[in-house]
Amino acid sequence: MSTTVGTTRDAGYAAYPSLRDRVAFVSGGSTGLGAEFVASLAAQGVRVGFADIDEEGAKALVDRVRELGAPEPLFVPADVRDVDALQAAIATVAGTLGPIAVLVNNAANDQRHDSATVDRAYWDDAIAVNLRHHFFAAQAVAAGMRARGGGSIINLGSISAHADFTGMPGYITAKAGIEGLTRTLARELGPDRIRVNCIIPGWVLTERQRALWLSPEASQKVLASQCLKDNVLPSDVARMLLWLAADDSAMCTAQKWVVDGGWM
Repeated sequence: MSTTVGTTRDAGYAAYPSLRDRVAFVSGGSTGLGAEFVASLAAQGVRVGFADIDEEGAKALVDRVRELGAPEPLFVPADVRDVDALQAAIATVAGTLGPIAVLVNNAANDQRHDSATVDRAYWDDAIAVNLRHHFFAAQAVAAGMRARGGGSIINLGSISAHADFTGMPGYITAKAGIEGLTRTLARELGPDRIRVNCIIPGWVLTERQRALWLSPEASQKVLASQCLKDNVLPSDVARMLLWLAADDSAMCTAQKWVVDGGWM
C-alpha cells in the first residue's frame, strides 16, 4: 500500500464540496493506486465501495480509513475477470450505499511477460484483467447514473501505451484499448450527462513498483525521461481523480489526463 494513503486532504490540497455524500465504486481498491483512490475519495466525504481479490489488503485499508475519521469504505470481494461477480459487487454497493455517481475502473495487473511465451489463455487473461471489466462496469452503472441525472466514469490508462516500454504486450494493448473505450463511451453516454475520462499515470512509485521493479537504473531512466525530476506518487494521481469525479470538471469528458511529470 502506498505510504501516502489517505493524506490528500491532510496535505492542504483542494476540497470538493460536490463530492460529499456521493457514492463511488473503485475496482482493484485494496492496494496501490486503488487504495489511494478509496482513501482520498473517503476523505472528501464520499461513500466508497470497492472490489478486489486481496481481502487482507482491503481490511487494512478499511481500518486505516476509519482511523482517519473518514466514512468507512464498503469492501465487496470480487475478481474483475468474473464479469457476473463484478457486476454483482457493483449492485451490492449501489443497494447498500445508494446510486453510484462515480465509477473508477482501476483494477489491473502489469506483470511482465515475454511475447515469445504468451499463449492464448495468458493473452485472454491479460485483456480480461486490464480492459474488459472497464466496459462491463460502465454498463452496470449507466442506468443508475442516468436516473440520478449524470455521473463520472474514470478509466485508468497507462504511460506504457505511449513510451518505450516492452516486455508486457498484453498489458500495453489493453491500456491502449482503454483510451478508445473512453472516447466511444463518452459519446454514447454524454446525452445523459455521464462523463467518461481516462487518467494516464506515469511511473507511479507504489509499494508494488518499489518491491518488484525499482532499481537505481530504472529510477535514473524515469527521472531522465520526465520534465519534472521528482517521483510521481499515488497522491498525485488521486488529486487528478478527485477533480474529475467532482462537479469542478463538469464540462470535461472524452479526454486523456496525463499525470507523468512531463514524460509524454
